Amino acid sequence: MRMEDLVALCKRRGFLFQSSEIYGGLNGFWDYGPLGVLLKRNVKDAWWNDMVVGHNEMTVLPGAPGKFEMTGLDCSIIMHPQVWKCSGHYDLFHDFMIDCRETKKRYRFDHIKGSWVKGLKHGENGAPASEVRVFVTTIETEQTREALEQAALKYFGLRKKDAASLVWDEDVVGIDSFPDGDFSNVLGPDAKHVGTLTEPREFNLMFKTIVGALGSDDDASFLRPETAQGIFVNFKNVVDSTRVRVPFGVGQIGKSFRNEITPRNFTFRSREFEQMEIEFFCHPSESEAWYKFWRDRRFQWYVDMGLASERLRMREHDKAELAHYSVGTADIEYAFPFLSEGEFGELEGVAHRGNFDLRSHSEGKLTREGDELVLEKDANGVPKWRGSGKDMSYFDDLRKERFIPHVIEPSSGADRATLAFLCEAYKVDSAPTADGGKEEERVYLKLHPRLAPVKAAIFPLVKKDGMPEVASEIYGELKKRMSVQYDEKGAVGRRYRRQDEIGTPYCITVDGQTLKDGTVTLRDRDTLEQIRVKKDDLLAELQGRIGR
Repeated sequence: MRMEDLVALCKRRGFLFQSSEIYGGLNGFWDYGPLGVLLKRNVKDAWWNDMVVGHNEMTVLPGAPGKFEMTGLDCSIIMHPQVWKCSGHYDLFHDFMIDCRETKKRYRFDHIKGSWVKGLKHGENGAPASEVRVFVTTIETEQTREALEQAALKYFGLRKKDAASLVWDEDVVGIDSFPDGDFSNVLGPDAKHVGTLTEPREFNLMFKTIVGALGSDDDASFLRPETAQGIFVNFKNVVDSTRVRVPFGVGQIGKSFRNEITPRNFTFRSREFEQMEIEFFCHPSESEAWYKFWRDRRFQWYVDMGLASERLRMREHDKAELAHYSVGTADIEYAFPFLSEGEFGELEGVAHRGNFDLRSHSEGKLTREGDELVLEKDANGVPKWRGSGKDMSYFDDLRKERFIPHVIEPSSGADRATLAFLCEAYKVDSAPTADGGKEEERVYLKLHPRLAPVKAAIFPLVKKDGMPEVASEIYGELKKRMSVQYDEKGAVGRRYRRQDEIGTPYCITVDGQTLKDGTVTLRDRDTLEQIRVKKDDLLAELQGRIGR
């Protein structure tokens, strides 16, 4: 599958639009169209139902250390600035960026990839050609090699037919492979001359805003870069206002904002995105078992929702990758089509956060010294950022023990999950026309029925003989229970193709036989099988096929 084909389908059929498109768009922001908002809502509903409200707390699930409860929150986007100071985001939530003095463009440092190339470069003002060796760069995409070749040809003033005269190093590596930061022989992305890149510098990813009318620095706050902190600061509120007992989880779905330097790859890396997160609080002695449970359960959820297991993988972080608070982290990754062969992109992270978060919001900003988390202090020995001073411990009346719970965090993105399901669903095959004619190409989205934006489409075979009236009646009844469409325009074969392309799993056709015996044709999107079903049994039939 080519990514550009999926992007074109999303625009054409109303799944996704560039934000503010009539004004040229705003990079890193996307609008979900009529079908896209249904698809994304179904992804969120499936997650919420499977992870939170559908959980049976009376049942011990396979791999779980014991029974557990689940509940939910919906926290505000703007929180007290001290939240982000104690959590570490204020000091540590940075990406390194690099600027080009020639093009005035800014790039994320770890996204720049390149390779050494040697060739003849003609001098300026008629100076003779000489052999030079430069490090040509580009922004990493699935066409990185092709982009590097084009940049090199342009730099050396060559045509594509002369590409063989260039001598390349085999490896494509990151610009961070220059340990001394000497970029004098580096050709920046989009640059014409070497040596135009600046030293990398830190760039805070949080969006700053003002709360209140005065607009002074004292009123500065931030749009949240993650939903997790709202759960942590409400830990005691949840425990005190409900009957939940440790172990329990709190789920939240909501918008987060990160001022990405180079948003890219469609909705994969955006500046505004929606997260689906669980913070699971447990006893320290059971935390490793719960970590494995949630890691495996979340991986299986994607498989159950239609992602092919061979395009999914679980990758444990090595020690050098771990965040300073993390005891262990595993990424669930998917082979997105915009990545190079054999590469995977993060779909969800499952982190064992220890007791870092609850301690931080109680004591203040913590840092790791060896194997211990200690209060971070300035040069004068004063705590750098003070916590709330509130007691965030939990008393277990069954164990007769007070402790600060450990936290397991499965954190997924609704936008990335939606994108992965779209990539996986995009299929092209050939199928016979509705009248049994020769086969023609068919593009369809093989979405799981629970995720499909439209569950069924209802067609009258022709616009006469009472068929539209019966089809309209069926449409009205089904519309009360699920998302359906009515379509009577064009040949029935074209109507099938339109529904296939938006992922509708079932099509219902009212024909002459319907008027005789009350049965309709039910067509399956994937198998193209057609069966007769009594129209009075349609709702139960569809609900059984779609599932919960």
